[in-house]
Formats: sequence, C-alpha cells, structure tokens
Amino acid sequence: MLKRPFGRTGLNVTVLGHGAMEIRGPRIWSGREVTEPQAEMILNAVLDSGINFIDTSIDYGLSEARIGKYISHRRSEYFLATKCGCWALPGEPPGGGDRFPHVFTAENIRAGIEQSLRRMKTDYVDLLQFHSSPSKATMEEHGCLQTLLDLKKEGKVRFIGVSGTFPNITEQIELGVFDEFQIPYSALERKHEDVIHQASQAGAGIVIRGGAAKGGPGKEQGSSWDIWQQVGIDELLGDMSRMEFVLRFTYSHPDLDTTIVGTVNPDHLMDNLNALLKGPLPADIYEGAKRRLAMAGSVPA
Repeated sequence: MLKRPFGRTGLNVTVLGHGAMEIRGPRIWSGREVTEPQAEMILNAVLDSGINFIDTSIDYGLSEARIGKYISHRRSEYFLATKCGCWALPGEPPGGGDRFPHVFTAENIRAGIEQSLRRMKTDYVDLLQFHSSPSKATMEEHGCLQTLLDLKKEGKVRFIGVSGTFPNITEQIELGVFDEFQIPYSALERKHEDVIHQASQAGAGIVIRGGAAKGGPGKEQGSSWDIWQQVGIDELLGDMSRMEFVLRFTYSHPDLDTTIVGTVNPDHLMDNLNALLKGPLPADIYEGAKRRLAMAGSVPA
C-alpha cells in the first residue's frame, strides 16, 4: 500500500485510510446493525491489509470502544485519529433536542479526550481534530484551542487538526496551528477542491472524507448522482466500475495524503484497495471528467 508524507508531521500514511464510523452501530445517524464479530473482523482485516490510518469520533456510537476492544493490542500498527467538541460531560447536553451537540469549551474537550483514551485503551491519540468545523471565534472563546495545544504538550495528543468545511476553513488554515485538515471531496462534491491545495501548501496533512461519494451499487441517488447522469460520466468508465472511478478521481487530487473509506464488508475493502493500487486516473480522463462536471455546475468554490 502506497504511503505519502502527512504534511509536516513526519508521519507516512497509507493513501487509503479506514473510516470507523461504519462500526458505530444502530441509532447513530441511521447506522446499520454491526455485530461484535463483524467489528472485530473488519478492524483486523484493515490492519492485515496494510492500512495504517484509522479515523473515528466520540459521536460514532460504539466505534471507539470497539477499536479499543479489538485492535488496541496492535496499537503500534496504526495512526489513530479521533475528534473533539462532541458532548462528553456528565448529564444531559445542551441544545434542546440536538442528538449530537458540539460544545467547544476546555472542560468538554478534556473530558472528551480522557473518555476517548479510556475507550480505545491507549495513552495517546496521534491526531485530535475539532469536529463540526467551528469558527476561529468559537475555538478561542472558551479556551478550547489552547486546550488542544496543551494536550499536545502533555503527550496525550501528537498532532491537532480540524474536520473543516466552508465558510470557516479559510480562517482555520490562516491560524497556522493545525497539523491536519479533514475535508470533504469527491467527483460529486468538488466545492473544496481548491482549498485542499491551500491547506496542503500551509504544511498540513490532508485527509479526504467522502471520497467514495457515498456511492457503490444501489446507493447512487440524490442531486449529485443526477449530475453524474446528466453529463455522461459513465462514458468515461471504460472497464472501471463507478466505485473504482470515484475513488481514483479522489486519489487524483495531487494534495491528497489519505482518503478514509468505511466498510464492514471485507470484499468491499479489497475492492477499494485494488482500485487505489491502480493509481490516479489517466490525466486525460481526469481532466475530461472535471470539464463535464463543470458543465453541470460542479466546480470548486
């Protein structure tokens, strides 16, 4: 599995990472039922395949606990990323019915990382990311940005980052303190295409989420897939499946370091690996796809 330097961190991450949201279980964002044997199998299959980057979150139901239960004994084999700002304090969270509130205070940040460390049975996480793309003012208002910097000094966190989106990602990059940005991007979601380059040029590692465009057999739906049909992307596939094309399009972005894709199916895992092992799309196919998508309004912001 090809590895790339992860920004200025000194880490080398596999270009395919694992999104552990898929093992969150039911009741969390319409999660599917995943049995304990299934979770154990897929987490170990991920590591056995050579993937060395795993991304999770407090918000992802059973995900952190399952990582701790099934692969903490293999901790030296993977870089572990989780998120903060998710509610982690005792009692009912504020928010008036918000199922997954984010509270950006020093107290909640510390409670969250301590909880994550216990659940994942580790002394440190390699990467702690602000969830939900908070503004600069929000990150600074109650000392939570300083808390991340303090956790880094204390060794509980090696690097800090943001799961960032517009409109706040530009000012997040300009702060100059983040080692990583996790950014949504795919052939069907090109809005952040140029800001990915901006973040990379600032020295940050780049994690792409949504790089599979929530696609796959039976899942092609919504306005993005309507655009796909409108401009005839299928005409460019050749002998590629849609999923292979989408993953290789994502991989073709020159500033990508890793793209996290979640699955509980070992066959799908191997399909994703094999797709990326074929490398980026040929340049003419990649540029042709971007031209077609632009005709339908799918362009960088």
